[in-house]
Amino acid sequence: MIVAGLVLAALAAVLHVYIFWLESFAWTTRARAVFGTTAEQAAATRELAFNQGFYNLFLAIIAVAGIVLTLLTGPFDSPRPGIAGASLILAGTGAMLAAALVLLVSSPRQWRAAVVQGALPLLAVVTTTTTLVP
Repeated sequence: MIVAGLVLAALAAVLHVYIFWLESFAWTTRARAVFGTTAEQAAATRELAFNQGFYNLFLAIIAVAGIVLTLLTGPFDSPRPGIAGASLILAGTGAMLAAALVLLVSSPRQWRAAVVQGALPLLAVVTTTTTLVP
């Protein structure tokens, strides 16, 4: 089960690195089609999106650090991963999931984006948590 949790956390991290790129570097170009913004909206929110993109990058880094730490501490030698690695995975993916829930509650019309943003982190949280519970 730990392998599934690691893979799901890695996929969530990759998705959030992509969101980082969209928000921080492609906000006035490619991201306009993804987020459905006009040129004026993108220009007006460019600085906010740039900052928000880095939040997504940092969450991905936390999850990846947890994955690496889990792999370095030999997750296959025991039925449960090390607590430090799993804690980082849960911190990163849990925050990703929380952000998706905030998006869903604050902008219900953006439900598809919230599902895309939150599905992999949700699965990673559930899988990692069930791995830790005896």
